[in-house]
Amino acid sequence: MSDLTLRLFRGDAQGGEIREYRVPVEEGMVVLDAVLRVQSRQSNELACRWNCKAGKCGSCSAEVNGRPRLMCMTRLDLFPEGEPLTVTPIKTFPVIRDLATDVSWNFETNKRITPFTPKADADWKFFQHDVERAQEFRKCIECFLCQNVCHVLRDHDLKDAFMGPRFLVRTAGLEMHPLDVADRLRYLKDEGGIGYCNITKCCTEVCPEKITITDNAIIALKERVVDRFYDPLTWLWRLLTGRRSK
Repeated sequence: MSDLTLRLFRGDAQGGEIREYRVPVEEGMVVLDAVLRVQSRQSNELACRWNCKAGKCGSCSAEVNGRPRLMCMTRLDLFPEGEPLTVTPIKTFPVIRDLATDVSWNFETNKRITPFTPKADADWKFFQHDVERAQEFRKCIECFLCQNVCHVLRDHDLKDAFMGPRFLVRTAGLEMHPLDVADRLRYLKDEGGIGYCNITKCCTEVCPEKITITDNAIIALKERVVDRFYDPLTWLWRLLTGRRSK
């Protein structure tokens, strides 16, 4: 058994500091185990959000040595033995205390998306291949790591203008559902701010569920928005046929 030097952010919205703790390491430990060891034996007041400890609740998001990760899915043996490990709260959202952040902005953003809207006389029978494209998006656990690394939100703090990759994924899941008939494209363009995304794919790289956020969700939605509002041939075709793309 060896000891780990664990460097944790301690503080609140007014500021804070990095404090060091020594934690005995056992085989198979993850970062969350080390943090909870500090909480239970050295600093009971340490604030840390977690729940399932299985990578499915998305609660324990943090930055481990500067990289956004789920603490419960990050093994200590990923890091060089003998080197200190630094854990800080995710940067994009305000710190409440220590490793806990206020992510309520995400839930308010979610409320503004038109929910699933089937036809009144919808035939609820459909095949697997009809939903395969959107099924991937249902894996999201709302850890908000994608929101955390999005430079539009993280570096430019444009939360009033851009919904972020998490909610583009949710919108894509609704738009691609075979029974949904709602039209969210104008919302994506005007209020969701899809034009702010410049396809850096950093959101895809950190997704613990391996959702292909950029290629399968965001680019597909961008294409629909462009077709609707900026493609003159598509506009003319819709005008002549009275149809709209979905």
